[in-house]
Amino acid sequence: MPATSPAHPRRRRRTNRLFVTAAGVLTVGALAAAALPGSASAGEQGGKGQGHGHGHQHGRYQDVQLLSFNDLHGNLEPPTGSSGRVTELQPDGTTKTIDAGGAEYLATHLRQARKGNAYSITAAGGDMVGASPLISGLFHDEPTIEALNKLDLDVTSVGNHEFDEGAKELARLQNGGCHPTDGCYTDKTFQGADFPYLSANVLNEKTEKPLLKPYWVWKKKDVKVGFIGVTLEGTPNIVSAEGVKGLVFKDEVETINKYAKELRRKGVKSIVALIHEGGFPASPNYNYDCDAPGAGDGISGPIADIAKNVSPEVDALVTGHTHNAYVCTIPDPAGNPRMVTSAASFGRLYTDTTLTYDRRTGDIARTAVKSANHVVSRDVPKAPDMTRLIDKWNTLAAPIGNRAIGYISGDIVKDGTESPLGDLIADAQLAYARTLDPETDLALMNPGGVRASLTYAASGAEGDGVVTFAEAFTVQPFANTVNLQTFTGEQLIQALKEQVSGSNEAAPKILQVSDGLTYTLDLTKSGADRVVTDSIRLNGEAIDPSASYRVATNSFLAGGGDGFTTLGQGADDLVGDDDLKALEQYLTANSSAGSPLAPPAADRITIVR
Repeated sequence: MPATSPAHPRRRRRTNRLFVTAAGVLTVGALAAAALPGSASAGEQGGKGQGHGHGHQHGRYQDVQLLSFNDLHGNLEPPTGSSGRVTELQPDGTTKTIDAGGAEYLATHLRQARKGNAYSITAAGGDMVGASPLISGLFHDEPTIEALNKLDLDVTSVGNHEFDEGAKELARLQNGGCHPTDGCYTDKTFQGADFPYLSANVLNEKTEKPLLKPYWVWKKKDVKVGFIGVTLEGTPNIVSAEGVKGLVFKDEVETINKYAKELRRKGVKSIVALIHEGGFPASPNYNYDCDAPGAGDGISGPIADIAKNVSPEVDALVTGHTHNAYVCTIPDPAGNPRMVTSAASFGRLYTDTTLTYDRRTGDIARTAVKSANHVVSRDVPKAPDMTRLIDKWNTLAAPIGNRAIGYISGDIVKDGTESPLGDLIADAQLAYARTLDPETDLALMNPGGVRASLTYAASGAEGDGVVTFAEAFTVQPFANTVNLQTFTGEQLIQALKEQVSGSNEAAPKILQVSDGLTYTLDLTKSGADRVVTDSIRLNGEAIDPSASYRVATNSFLAGGGDGFTTLGQGADDLVGDDDLKALEQYLTANSSAGSPLAPPAADRITIVR
């Protein structure tokens, strides 16, 4: 049954706080600000000189603070490389790069932002766990749930990565209990999340009922705000088939509109949608003015269409998934401005939004909505409770994570259409596959499976250029296996064309290829024609459509994931070991302290723009 109580049943610390409950992933942004309607007073400003406009109005209008973030992916420690930086636009038009992220700093920033705001909610937009670094992933993300509890998170929508280990594991993260296979990691039983996960559009295939609560209502005195949580409808295409077995993912817009009506029937008129789907901003700078060209012109992608069709009864959209930062105003179907926000990823930003609640109508005064993204900078004191939590789990992980498995001569990055790290992983899978079948011809790696770069600078005490198991785990955390299949040349060509056609036409997913496979990608063309068939070569020889080729992929691609349906149709399947083991073996065999591995040149795909 949908929860409408003011607090989660198992909430512990919060019951003693002056300002309790709260739910909903919220908006980020800095816009849509006109004068307050009617005769509302300005109220007091936020604490610590934040100036976010959160006031204590005791009359008709009440400011409600919404703090939100999304796509944390278990990054409790500060993420490294480009994953741990944001770009800030300066007043003179130049840009500045800022190191950002880390749960110790996120906790401090959120706690400072809450000061002076009695009506405050903290929410998240999904993918809190999954594809996590070793400190969290090794323990099935229990550390991240514990950290989120300490952060006083009130509610989150479910992201696609929450299904990486299946619905039963998601239920365990919510409700607690030791892992069914690995058991308990400490002398205490895992308690689960203090906050509710919302997933209105994910249904049990048999019962046709939501897997988790579809919505939640935050209440304080006479103020109440409803939150509807949905994940992206296309989740089955981007997670393993086993992870979503027995589940149905419904349309986001239809689901939100359905539950918005239900909330209003129950007297809840202030509504925020938490949507694990996102867009693509016009600028890489987290603080760019999305509305400068005109309402909504600064963002494209799936969320733009969703925003234009979600019921006007919904007052704000908090989004995620694309790991981008934006605060945009997109008109609702009635033509009224509505905030759409995202706070990038990995805990590098948080969003502070002011929603002005009208006690007379029970609704949000839309013209008074203000929102902005803020950097989780590392120039503030670390939160001691987060430091203790991280130290506890690092102590347990250290014997595994600190082990050196290879050496590199420079950063091996995951960025680019063809990335040096993508090539390295494909080469590692090819080398491993040939230990299972010497006749293996090539390997293909999905770009979304490469989660972080390998950086030359030491992340701990291991020394520069040393690759630890923990660092490799962060790169490939999914525990996929390396699978071998036989394809015809015609199927191989078709698989390469699926990178830029079908479900991947609008947002291509370029496979990372092993050494020896070359071709031209002509981005001036459209659809499947962008892969130039006559250019495809294996060790210099044209692909023969009627010949057979032995291909290594990970189990995700072997199941047809990411829209590569042809890769799910191979013959003579052979399932190998963990893909991380393949990377570890390759690094160990091909590098040493005296002869480190150089970054691959990433020159296997010729790109025409």
